[in-house]
Amino acid sequence: MISVGIFNGYYPYTLAETISRIQKDGFSCVQLDLSFKDLDVSAHTLDKSKAQFIQHAFREANLPIVAISGYTNIVHPNPDIREQNIAGLKNLLRYARDLGTPYVISETGTYNQESDWVWDPKNGTEEAYEEICRQIEDLAKFAYEHGSVFLVENYVNNIVGSVDQLTRLFSDVNHPGLGLLMDPTNYFTDTNIHHVDDEIHRIFNALGDRIKIAHAKDCKPAEDTGEKHANIDAAESHTFRGAGAVELPAPGLGILNYDLYLARLAKLHPNIPIIIEHLDESDIPRAKQFLDGKLKRLGV
Repeated sequence: MISVGIFNGYYPYTLAETISRIQKDGFSCVQLDLSFKDLDVSAHTLDKSKAQFIQHAFREANLPIVAISGYTNIVHPNPDIREQNIAGLKNLLRYARDLGTPYVISETGTYNQESDWVWDPKNGTEEAYEEICRQIEDLAKFAYEHGSVFLVENYVNNIVGSVDQLTRLFSDVNHPGLGLLMDPTNYFTDTNIHHVDDEIHRIFNALGDRIKIAHAKDCKPAEDTGEKHANIDAAESHTFRGAGAVELPAPGLGILNYDLYLARLAKLHPNIPIIIEHLDESDIPRAKQFLDGKLKRLGV
């Protein structure tokens, strides 16, 4: 049975209050954001004792941490910032097991000077691919040495966005320290947004065996083609709602074929966690009811 979880970052409270609200909303797991109002902890300051303190709090609530948010620009055009970003990501990989999961997730970055979510022409070059490939291979090896797994979350405005690019990446970095975060909405541009089912089949046919964790948000053609953010108290990775021709709202508010997505997911990974995102706290009950309803009707 697929378990339904959420990012704790959508609850801007203390550790105890966050856990209480996640339980009240009926979730069975979380993707961990290191963002609690009463804890001074980040990717760079995390250590074994802090990790175990957080893990024990979720353990006592019977609320497993199934993945860790490590979202950062690993090809930031400023080399000093890039080095800091990678150091923080590696620190999460170092202590992932102490937080209760092997999985740490990040996207593949962009050379855009202004935003981590906007396309840059250099992203599409062979030079960019070779650089990100080296970087991901290093992260995969580092993860493996520490008993963890680096999960790539592709996105069309980053260096690695498409099915073909991911297929190439997993061929070039064929390592047990590397896996895939499955989010079908991250593959859509103005060229394929009206062919949702075809793209879902392409994703699972090519990459299904690489999936470790799944996400639940939605997609639809955008009226505003600029960078879109919600006005909520959360990290930028949680306020982001798309850039360009595709908007990325909460699950059930777009055109993604959830019946097809969940059926393909469950066939390959019947016990995988799926994590709800791209919403504000007031919309959490509706989004969970939507996803639960789909899972119940499909019997997964």
